[in-house]
Amino acid sequence: MNMESNIDWDEMFEYLPGTMVEIKAKPGVLHRIDSYEAMMVPPIWLENDPRPRYSHELRIMSRREAKVCELDRDLVGV
Repeated sequence: MNMESNIDWDEMFEYLPGTMVEIKAKPGVLHRIDSYEAMMVPPIWLENDPRPRYSHELRIMSRREAKVCELDRDLVGV
């Protein structure tokens, strides 16, 4: 069985480390995502929280800026 086929890539990229979230059961308290472990259930680990969380338990409050490179217009043919 290919385990990579079971990974929810969309969720993984939505819950990136550094993203600020709120636990829906504890509104008003912000947490930072520490890591997303695709092979763990639940997969989302928060800083200073000993238990992992499912995405449906969390509300994204602000997204982390993604580190990307700039494209050179001459190289992409625009």
